[in-house]
Amino acid sequence: MPSSISSSEAMPAGSKVRLQAGFVRMTASDRPGVAQPVPARDIPPRPWGPILLGAAVLGMLLLAGWELYWRSTGVTPGYYNSNSEWAQQRRRIDEGEGGKTVLLGASRVLFDVQLPVWEKATGERPIQLAIVGTSPLPMLEDLAADPHFTGRVLVGVAPQVFFPGIAARSDVVPYFHKEGPSQRIGTWLSMHLLEPYFAFYDPDFKLNTVVKRQNWPARPGVPTLLAPRKLSMSEADRNTHVWDKLVTDSAYRELARRIWAQEFGHPRPGMETPEKARKVIDEQITRAAAAVAKLRARRVPVVFVRPPSSGGWYTYEQKYFPRAETWDLLLKRTGAPGIHFDDYPELQGYYLPEWSHIAASDAVRFTAALVPIVEREFKASRKEVFLAR
Repeated sequence: MPSSISSSEAMPAGSKVRLQAGFVRMTASDRPGVAQPVPARDIPPRPWGPILLGAAVLGMLLLAGWELYWRSTGVTPGYYNSNSEWAQQRRRIDEGEGGKTVLLGASRVLFDVQLPVWEKATGERPIQLAIVGTSPLPMLEDLAADPHFTGRVLVGVAPQVFFPGIAARSDVVPYFHKEGPSQRIGTWLSMHLLEPYFAFYDPDFKLNTVVKRQNWPARPGVPTLLAPRKLSMSEADRNTHVWDKLVTDSAYRELARRIWAQEFGHPRPGMETPEKARKVIDEQITRAAAAVAKLRARRVPVVFVRPPSSGGWYTYEQKYFPRAETWDLLLKRTGAPGIHFDDYPELQGYYLPEWSHIAASDAVRFTAALVPIVEREFKASRKEVFLAR
């Protein structure tokens, strides 16, 4: 059957048909011996230069509109803590900075501890290796296996992440060991040409992420959990603080609390019964004890810190991760000192807008109060390790 868009209409054998000026359809008889004839079509003349220019201008206008939209909501450019950026900081240990203080933990250590304040107090800027939503144990084990590391380790303990062994971003460790030249180049280009200048470049504002979080109709059997939203701003060396929008925008703050509240009504998966919970907690503490023992054998002091939490998070942690069965047991079995915010008045009374992280301005004061305590514990721990040998 002839088609309005096909060149396969039946024509008399051996014929050439001129369909339009500049266009000739060639038939099989025009190419004797060619088994698979390919139609030859002339491309009609078009103003390709203006077309290309128009497409480029349209693309730039759309990009500018997307950028201006996000900036109008309070978003500003910043680094976004990719695996490559974590690996970049981790690599410093093997490139001559193995004697430095390293910070491990989940988002509370990442957001609450301010590197400039630490540097001002001690003269040393720590290497920030904490990462959101992830137990620090894989990173602690990695340092324990690295002979280049001879410094000090501060390990943050967020109970709901540390003791269940949550590993949302633990792939950063194997990524660090396998990262290739092209990935490093891509990170350099991203950090120098894109992240410092474009607000929309943050993963939280990707188009597919924005589409997924729209208020779509509920479907049977599909959970309607809200994914965590942007909570922080970061610098090139991963110094990070809570995003001011959580403090200034009450609606956004309530959204963040509502997202966290999805966790509060039930225990972590795999910890549904007291027996299961004890088994999981024991496994994590056993891993921590083994890693600490390796580090202490190299005279590397380790100090644990329990950063503040409040409101719904504190209540949840008290219910499912009571101190006597988690924190106290961790310190006992590792033999390492610990700093629990409940034990120090100077580590209390800060504003945590969504109950889990200290507001940026208060994080400065918190770090200033934390550093002398940490330094004292490091000094005592190093002396203890030295005498033990």
